[in-house]
Amino acid sequence: MRQLYSFFFFLLLPVFAMSIAPKVELGVEVFFNEGHIRELKGKRVALVTNHTGVDSKLRSTIDRLKEAAPEVKLVALFAPEHGIRGAQYAFEAVEETHGPLGIPIYSLHGKTRRPTEKMLHGIDVILYDIQDIGCRSYTYTTTLFYVMEEAAKRKIPVIVLDRPNPINGLTVDGPMLEDNWRSFIGYINVPYCHGMTIGELARFFNAHYKVGCALRVIPMRGWKRAMSYADTGLHWIPTSPQIPEADTPLFFASTGILGELGLVNIGVGYTLPFKVIGAPWIHAQKLADQLNAQKLPGVTFLPFFYRPFFGSYKGKDCQGVKIVVTNRLSYRPVAVQYMLIGILKNLYPAQMNAKLAALETSKKDLFCKANGNAQMLSTLIKEKYTAWKLILYQKQEREAFLDVRSKYLLY
Repeated sequence: MRQLYSFFFFLLLPVFAMSIAPKVELGVEVFFNEGHIRELKGKRVALVTNHTGVDSKLRSTIDRLKEAAPEVKLVALFAPEHGIRGAQYAFEAVEETHGPLGIPIYSLHGKTRRPTEKMLHGIDVILYDIQDIGCRSYTYTTTLFYVMEEAAKRKIPVIVLDRPNPINGLTVDGPMLEDNWRSFIGYINVPYCHGMTIGELARFFNAHYKVGCALRVIPMRGWKRAMSYADTGLHWIPTSPQIPEADTPLFFASTGILGELGLVNIGVGYTLPFKVIGAPWIHAQKLADQLNAQKLPGVTFLPFFYRPFFGSYKGKDCQGVKIVVTNRLSYRPVAVQYMLIGILKNLYPAQMNAKLAALETSKKDLFCKANGNAQMLSTLIKEKYTAWKLILYQKQEREAFLDVRSKYLLY
C-alpha cells in the first residue's frame, strides 16, 4: 500500500508543481529567457536595482547579469531609497560603497539623487529593475525618472524590466499632482493611485514630459490589469521596511497621506503598518459605526484596539479601526483615506483642530507633496465637513487622465 501511495504521489507531483507555478513572467525573465540579453554583448551595463530585483525563482538580476559575463560587463549598480538591500529607514541617507563584485554601488538617495557625469562615464546602457507599489508618492519611481532625464542628456539607452502594479492595473483614485508641488516623493502628474506598471509610467513620462530618452520597456507575460500581486503567483519581497506584505501597498494608499500629518497612529510601529488607525482619544466602536454608515464600496471597518511598539503613541493604549477590504476592485483606497480624515474631524474636532494648528511647516509640506496640492490641507483646516470635498477634488481631471494614459498602457 505504501508503494501505491508513493506511485500516486510522484504521478501527481508534476500537476501540483504546475498549479503553484507563477501566472506571470516578469520583465527580467522575458529579458533573459527570450534572448534580449544577447543585444548587450560587448556593452558596459549599469543596473538600477535593490533587493526586490529578483525573478520568480528569487534569483537576483545582479547575479543573472554576472552569469552573462564576459559577453556583458556589469560595471555599476545604482541604489534607490532604503539602499541596495532595502534595510535603511525612510529618508535615511544611503552612502556609496563597493559590492562583492568589485564594482561601485552608487547611492541615489544620499548626497545626490541623480546619477552624475562621473557615475555615468563609460556606461553604454542602463537597466532598471525594482518593484514599485502603485502609488505616486513612492521614491523608486522618481529615481527612474531622474535616471531617464540624465541618460537622455548623454544619449544612454534605458531598459526598464517591467513588474506588476501590486494594487492592480484598474484602480485610479486620488488627486493629480500640481507642478508647484512636484518633488522627490511625487514627480509626475498622475493620480495618487494611477493603475499603471513601472514600464507604463516610464513610457508616459518619456512622451508626456518630452524627455527624449532612448527608452525600451520589456513587458511581462501573463499579467492582467485586474490582478492583485497575490493573483500573480509571485513571491512578494518587502519593498521597504514598512511594506512587508503583498497587500500592504493597497493600505499604504489608504492611510499613508493621513500618516504624514502625524495626527493618529496608522499601524507603523505596530504589526499592521497602514492597515489600522488609532489614538488614545478615539472610541473604536463609535468610529467604526460612523465609517460603516457611509457604505463605501468594497470595505468594512472593524473596531480595533492595540498598543504601538514605537512611533506615534508608543506604548499607549489606542482605539480605532482595522480596514477590511471586501472587494479590492470596487475599493477606492484614497477615497477611504479622505473619509477617515473627514470622520475623525467630525467626531473629534477639538483634538483634530488642536493638532492641525500645532503642525510644523515640514509636516504640512509633506502632506501637500503627498497629495500633490495645497488645497486639501486648506480644506481640512478651514472647513467643518471635509470628507466628500476631499474625495471629489479633481474628479474631472482624474477622469480625463484615463484617456491620456490609455496611449501608454502595455496590457
